[in-house]
Amino acid sequence: MQSYGEVAVEQMAREGAVVVFSVSTCCMCHAVKRLFCGMGVHPTVYELDHHPRGPDIHRALTGLLLSSSASASASSIGDGGNASLLPVVFIGGKLVGAMDSVMTSHINGTLVPLLKEAGALWL
Repeated sequence: MQSYGEVAVEQMAREGAVVVFSVSTCCMCHAVKRLFCGMGVHPTVYELDHHPRGPDIHRALTGLLLSSSASASASSIGDGGNASLLPVVFIGGKLVGAMDSVMTSHINGTLVPLLKEAGALWL
């Protein structure tokens, strides 16, 4: 049986072409939002520190990242490192990963095709 957080993440990840799970005070979260806006993409953003079930959603995202290969750095996170897993980005309802995965995709040129495929970018 899935937890509230797992169900919420599945539903929320499909609510926009680009979905960012963020914390309003996180500089890396701010940077990824600025990256998308600078590209002309307007992500759906969930600020977990302002969401009533934010801790449940954050736990579900952490579990998702740690159980997948979407974030190369996720496996190296130590105790208390969960905050560094944010932001978590979904494009077209599919997990891209944390900031490192987004930046890797941006640098190697695979981010724009993902955004186009999801309908978030029309260039």
